[in-house]
Amino acid sequence: MEIKGKKISIIGAVRSGVGAAKLVRKSGGIPFVSDLSDEFKLKDSISKLEEEAIAFETRGHSDKVYDCELMVASPGVPSNAEVLREAGKRNIKIISELELAGSFCKGQVVAITGTNGKTTTTALCGHLFNMCGHKTYTAGNIGFAFSEIALDVKENEFVSLEVSSFQLDLIDEFKPKAAMILNITPDHLNRYENKFENYIVSKFRIYKNQDENDFLILNKDDQTITENITSRKSKIFYFSLKETLNNGCYKSEDQIIFNRESELEFAFPLNELQIKGNHNVANAMAVIITAKIFDFDNEKIKEGLRTFKGVEHRLELVREIGGVKYINDSKATNVDSVWYALQSFDEPIFLILGGQDKGNDYQRIKNLVEDKVKKIFAIGSSAEKVFNFFHSTVKVELKVSLEDVVNSVSKEAISGDVVLLSPACASFDMFDNYEHRGKVFKGAVNNL
Repeated sequence: MEIKGKKISIIGAVRSGVGAAKLVRKSGGIPFVSDLSDEFKLKDSISKLEEEAIAFETRGHSDKVYDCELMVASPGVPSNAEVLREAGKRNIKIISELELAGSFCKGQVVAITGTNGKTTTTALCGHLFNMCGHKTYTAGNIGFAFSEIALDVKENEFVSLEVSSFQLDLIDEFKPKAAMILNITPDHLNRYENKFENYIVSKFRIYKNQDENDFLILNKDDQTITENITSRKSKIFYFSLKETLNNGCYKSEDQIIFNRESELEFAFPLNELQIKGNHNVANAMAVIITAKIFDFDNEKIKEGLRTFKGVEHRLELVREIGGVKYINDSKATNVDSVWYALQSFDEPIFLILGGQDKGNDYQRIKNLVEDKVKKIFAIGSSAEKVFNFFHSTVKVELKVSLEDVVNSVSKEAISGDVVLLSPACASFDMFDNYEHRGKVFKGAVNNL
């Protein structure tokens, strides 16, 4: 992408926006950053922009933002945001930060999307590739912003990249060497006109520019994927927890197996996988396929699987006190994530639900809650919705803060119980982000 001398407006001044601005500056463009938030919330970003002498504005988007030849949207900016709609009316070309960074990256990109499991899979992919001796950057919503590292990646290096639907909405030529779609379940429908089919189309954009030399890795067990997959040129590999596959990865009794053209190429004992739950077995399968696509050494792949212990805020054991396990699953921002979390435990559960609702339908987890949950603590702006749905199924108590929840549950839980923060909601009603929510929970547990 040729941007030298061009005025480029960047919407969003947090991590990816700052990275995009620096990339534009290094590539000879003239960046201008605009954000709705105030100076206090953006103080870290502002100091970085000032260090680079990059122009910016806060507390809203003025007319300055439209004085540009190109507009770049940060990952958190939905494609229907007013500033993007207005730019469209003015015939300003709009791309995502993903598209910008991808156009400058010379390395091999493994792009990972899905409703759930993206962060864990991206982290595992980066860890395993590095263990196999191939320098790999972990980027996207975890690790570095893609634009922060795009210019540093050499041709023989890799990027393990977490990709959201919002970023895919605004791609033009983005073309990953390998693309994964882990699963697709209803999420963010409030930003897709409450139409699930719009969300599906968005996810499928990850492979729209791939050709016959590229690879697409798909979940064979996900009916939404298998029924809606559209024409593509890339080579497909599937993974499955249910079926035996001749060309892909599957679960066979106590092993993960990878076959290529009906030939066994890799086997790994399930009990050596550190991350918990069948959903993580599926995530590991997707990464194994990718490693085998690039013909990495089997023993090194196994070592990478054995040594990966998961990511913060995703089914993270915070502490065990008196036989009670406190689990931080703050990254569970939709109902489907909570379904996976509940499936991961056989012990009785005290479940912490609630936050900023995204049109949640709790019917998906009602039976699991009835079978496994002792009590729900409801928090945040959706607390009453949680109470109204579940109070006839299980005891529900409303709380004003996570600290209140932790203090109360510590007096009720007994040895053998699990206290699980898995909110099914966004965090922005009470916290800066899901990481902030998880850290508050961990702090409260560690203060017991």
